[in-house]
Amino acid sequence: MRRGKRYREAVKLMERGKVYSLEEAVKLLKTMPKGKFDETVDLSLKLGIDPKQADQQVRRTLTLPHGTGKKVKIVVFAKGEKAKEAGETGADFVGAEELIEKISGGWTEFDVAVATPDMMREVSKLGRLLGPRGLMPNPKAGTVTFELKSTIRAIRAGRIECRTDKSGNLHLVVGKVSFNDNWLITNTAAAVEAVLQAKPSTCKGRYLRSATVSSTMGPGIRLDVNQLASLTG
Repeated sequence: MRRGKRYREAVKLMERGKVYSLEEAVKLLKTMPKGKFDETVDLSLKLGIDPKQADQQVRRTLTLPHGTGKKVKIVVFAKGEKAKEAGETGADFVGAEELIEKISGGWTEFDVAVATPDMMREVSKLGRLLGPRGLMPNPKAGTVTFELKSTIRAIRAGRIECRTDKSGNLHLVVGKVSFNDNWLITNTAAAVEAVLQAKPSTCKGRYLRSATVSSTMGPGIRLDVNQLASLTG
């Protein structure tokens, strides 16, 4: 695959075979050629789990200290007073059966879905559509709740959900390229700490295998996982 000029120029700034401390990686990322938009900064982690084992899946909700920098579109499935509460708190789309019907038709222009427990029987019909996209409301993620006000505010403040894919990898947004160094370092350390705390008890051997940080259009910068783990509380 042929990469663009900006990507190739960014690669030239990296030392072949080097693993970077988080501080070094953030400084390097900020010196790389920038796109025409404020790129997202992503953290990718390879975990030493067996993704085929249900008890080794890692799924965690965490709040980044400085948020993601992204304007999140929130859908809330609710009726009556709870629908009113969601709208007043700042949900982008609120509804019940009519909203479910709209999504059944293929509309998925949102980032997070929240539902009150009494709506889940109807919302469950969307499982096949929303599940693979990671958009299905889930009690473990705190997105099936009557506490809509606090949940919506937490999501706006930077709460994110992360979970392993079929290969045992985790991908998390930790900010924007425009964030200052300290914000990116603090957000990344908080994300790693949450993942380390979520280590399954049945997982044996090295848990955090590898880590990279990258911008939307840039190459992955390999991180020193031992140094990364030492930054956590």
